[in-house]
Amino acid sequence: MSRVVVCGSLNMDVVVQSARLPERGETIVGAEVSFLPGGKGLNQAIASARLGVPTAMVGTVGNDAFANSLRGFLADNDVDSTGVIEVDGPATGVALIQVADGDNSITVASGANMHFDASMLNHEPQRDEVWVAQFETPVAATWEILARAREAGARTVLNLAPFVEHPADLLQSVDVAVLNEIELSQATGTRLDASSSPESVAAACGVLRDRGARAVIATLGERGAVVVTATGVDTISAFPTKVTDTTGAGDCFVGALASQLAAGRTPTEAARFASAAASCSVERLGAAPAMPTDQEVAARLAKA
Repeated sequence: MSRVVVCGSLNMDVVVQSARLPERGETIVGAEVSFLPGGKGLNQAIASARLGVPTAMVGTVGNDAFANSLRGFLADNDVDSTGVIEVDGPATGVALIQVADGDNSITVASGANMHFDASMLNHEPQRDEVWVAQFETPVAATWEILARAREAGARTVLNLAPFVEHPADLLQSVDVAVLNEIELSQATGTRLDASSSPESVAAACGVLRDRGARAVIATLGERGAVVVTATGVDTISAFPTKVTDTTGAGDCFVGALASQLAAGRTPTEAARFASAAASCSVERLGAAPAMPTDQEVAARLAKA
């Protein structure tokens, strides 16, 4: 089994749970608060590591207490954090997450994450590795790292989340692109929503394949996922679950997907496993702390 290397964001998530989300200008009392490790990069690294795959994290943090907590959390989950660099000045990233009725709204203060640069890599990509990136760190760094990884023969995964404008040829360095229907709509200019047919979603995925991505996976929440590759279109059914908190479900999917690609699975095989993993993660509060183990995912798959 090869190693997964995740390049991306590290945040401390401030999670506020309330009976409902406040209206504009309204104050709600009686909420509960938790401080939980997060950031799309960290979440995806934890998801991969908890599934028993050697995993490394690359990114930037500030010189503060949150940075120490995040490094400790990575170490406790057997993630190699030697690639996490401390920068002076900006604070460690923070995400304010409001949770109500199993749904969430998120505001991110990126802080140190936006000071990450490709020159900070402590080792070059290797042929047998899987390199993962998102859009919570500078696009220029993501583009350069994926290009270097692709040139080295590593498999590359890009989660186009949150969607930002990027160079048109970035996708030429991507083996597997992953995004939800909102991000897919933004990336392709296609009008998509929760009622869009699988055929419409697949057609939009095809636009990204035409731009260079070798496989495109659209995650559709309770409707499962659509996988588009050179050999055709596959639909992945969602796994039944009892939702507590959807925060980090997409990150769980990406990390689990990368773990299976590292094990030699096809994008479609990896996506089914990832869908099962994500269905486990939403049953617990938080993002990184909710990532399931290999045994939990195996049990979910066995019930399908």
